Amino acid sequence: MPSVILKPGREKSVLRRHPWIFSGAIQQADQNITSGATIDVLSSKGEFLARGAYSPQSQIRVRTWTFGDEAIDADFFRKRIRAALNTRNSIINSKDTNALRLVYAESDGIPGLIVDRYDDILVLQSLTAGSEHWKETIADLLLEETGLKNIYERSDADVRELEGLPPRVGMLRGSMLHSPLTITEHGLKFLVDIERGHKTGFYLDQRANRQRVRTLARDKDVLDCFCYTGGFTVNALTGDAKSVLCVDASSEALTLARQNIELNKLPLEKTQFIEGDVFQVLRKFRDEARSFDMIILDPPKFAPTASQADKAARGYKDINLLAFKLLRPNGILFTFSCSGGIDSALFQKIVAGAALDAGVDAQIIEHLSQASDHPVSLHFPEGTYLKGLVCIKK
Repeated sequence: MPSVILKPGREKSVLRRHPWIFSGAIQQADQNITSGATIDVLSSKGEFLARGAYSPQSQIRVRTWTFGDEAIDADFFRKRIRAALNTRNSIINSKDTNALRLVYAESDGIPGLIVDRYDDILVLQSLTAGSEHWKETIADLLLEETGLKNIYERSDADVRELEGLPPRVGMLRGSMLHSPLTITEHGLKFLVDIERGHKTGFYLDQRANRQRVRTLARDKDVLDCFCYTGGFTVNALTGDAKSVLCVDASSEALTLARQNIELNKLPLEKTQFIEGDVFQVLRKFRDEARSFDMIILDPPKFAPTASQADKAARGYKDINLLAFKLLRPNGILFTFSCSGGIDSALFQKIVAGAALDAGVDAQIIEHLSQASDHPVSLHFPEGTYLKGLVCIKK
């Protein structure tokens, strides 16, 4: 089997079972290792450390499959998939939702693979050379283990470029039965466009946080920024919000948001929609002295990597500063970051700076994170990507 040898002292992270090995840690690699091939990782003394997938074009040169001497084959992936499904079966009540994340990449021991279930169809994202190499095998195993027949592929994330992989979108197994799909979540229904929507179609990671908005929205004027297809809006209306103003740059997303309100037989007359840039809309509201009882900020990823953190921090600070200015006394701010390059401590520091510059006092009343079907391996803290704060303006 081909192998890579690490530089002296660079085996520490591998011994801690971190699944990434960067190119700078490698002293020597065998010649002509193909993309996605299985390789052994050896210490500078030639000792076996791990077995993983090789990615010749990525800075993350190896993503480990296992830290033991075991074969990487169909049986290996069947065990990993089965373990991931068993975890979800133990923590997610099927009465609460029929849409959930089944496989979460490194955290489930299959780096680069995302699998979400939307009722009777699976949506698969292959993001790395290793997951791409085994994709066809994995697709067959997923159908066998879930008993489903349909897999739609959404391998179109930008990170595939870093792996030297082209985007791939379309049916991988079976056929599309209907689009958009209808899912259920905590008694509500949502239309999901898995073909063109963000990520795999819906923000499954915000499931618990949407429900929290529902519990706090009663009699409040709510501003839902980056509202996408109305997940938070529908929950706010279900929680008897006085009004909800939805802002998003996508007319298609706003159309689905409107349809989701109607699908749940909620009062459309309580809702307004603005298609536009959230930064500009917030500044306009500031200049008009508008105010709200609850503001939700759920922006897209500003900083995929730590190298982009400084630029992203400015963006997060701007929108949170404007939100604090628009909040009424005792108003509630739900603010999120899904950027991997911004950790929880930095995000809290950014929001604190925004409150300071806005000239307001505020308290954190809750810390929020991703839903439990997005578990985080203790050996891979990078799996914690969604950070949320619930703040109250004094």
